[in-house]
Amino acid sequence: MVIQTDQIPDARQLDIITEQLGRKPRGIVAIAAVDHRGIPLVLRMAPLVDGRPFPTLYWLSSERLKVEISHIEAVGVIKQLEARLQNDPNFLEAYHQSHRDYIETRRHFMTDAQREEIQRLGYASVFSTRGIGGIGNWDQVRCLHTQYAHHLCGHNVIGQWLDAEYGVADCLA
Repeated sequence: MVIQTDQIPDARQLDIITEQLGRKPRGIVAIAAVDHRGIPLVLRMAPLVDGRPFPTLYWLSSERLKVEISHIEAVGVIKQLEARLQNDPNFLEAYHQSHRDYIETRRHFMTDAQREEIQRLGYASVFSTRGIGGIGNWDQVRCLHTQYAHHLCGHNVIGQWLDAEYGVADCLA
């Protein structure tokens, strides 16, 4: 069970996130989704980290999900998905809509000060054109982890497909 949230991580959750990532986390704004025990699944990230653009709004932190999705990536599913994108205009349009949703949500979460700093630093186009996980070519799939993180927090056709075809969410039970 996935619970969408937008909470600042407490000390216990920061310890869990540090363990999940294998390092002290940087750039976390909030926890975007947790499981039924309150364990972080997805982190919402700042658009700038150490003064550099970080267009990945949602970061998958769950070890179980990362392992499950890595197994799926390892069997060549990204190439399969990219072939489907080339051959299925409806799937491609749904994927493009997922990117537009991501960009709009990322913009929604930015503060005015962040928008101004992004503009001042010359990164405005990065945040207005780069989609899920910062990908520039919306006809390609770079990383299933970022797709699935977005799926747990928004509308993502690749994440929906992963649940339908591989039952990824079942590993959270």
